[in-house]
Amino acid sequence: MRPAPNAVGVGAWPEPVRRRLTEYYTRYYRDTLGIPGWRELVAVRLGEESYEAGHLTRLETVFGRPVAGLRVLNIGCGTGGFTVLARRAGASVVGVDAEEAAVEICRLKGLCEGGGAAALGAVESLPFRNETFDLIYCFSTLEHVASVPAAVVEMVRVARAGGAVYVHAPNALACYEGHYKLFWLPCMPKILARWYLRARKRPTGFVDTLTPLRRGRLESMFRAAGARVTRLEAATARLPEAGSPLWPLVRLYYRLARVSPHIELLARK
Repeated sequence: MRPAPNAVGVGAWPEPVRRRLTEYYTRYYRDTLGIPGWRELVAVRLGEESYEAGHLTRLETVFGRPVAGLRVLNIGCGTGGFTVLARRAGASVVGVDAEEAAVEICRLKGLCEGGGAAALGAVESLPFRNETFDLIYCFSTLEHVASVPAAVVEMVRVARAGGAVYVHAPNALACYEGHYKLFWLPCMPKILARWYLRARKRPTGFVDTLTPLRRGRLESMFRAAGARVTRLEAATARLPEAGSPLWPLVRLYYRLARVSPHIELLARK
């Protein structure tokens, strides 16, 4: 496997792009999620291509070949960090996202890179023809869609025969909520989650937009859509949960229940 390509670093984008990125992620981390360390997270996003390099390496490892020469669809592309990186690695990449502000930043980055594509649309109704892409990349997106079954059907539909859909998503059985970056009870009911967030002095609206995902159910959806599913078990770095005083109990729970904090799978068509 070739090494990851050099990525854009902090400050490398022109000022208009950096300003739009700062505004976008300030609204997300500070206003929507109320994270105390939001400034540090925004700074990371200014150089998000470096942040995405490990994701590209993982994708190529599980798919079994470099993305160079492939037609790739980046589902929930956000502000385009992964899209830029995969294009630099030689892939023909299209991004799609339901947020107009994110797609506009992708387009600004595309102009800086000398071209590119980003589409505004929902995963449940992708604006592409059948069997268009060799590889569909879906990282931390399925938990945000209105209909997970419809999104799965659409991703399989636009994948070419012999192609694949890669999914990485939070597990509802985990003890950490990665958006709010808080210790979390597994499968916490929304009413309890809102109370907990208020007690932590956090905004509560975002939690209502999240759909809890479980590995077995998600795998069944892909099989029903006609794909062959490979369950992946990535080597996990130190988990955020490890900072909790309850970590010994959480670790025991993960081991006994055979729970992974994330769902990772490759569905081949």
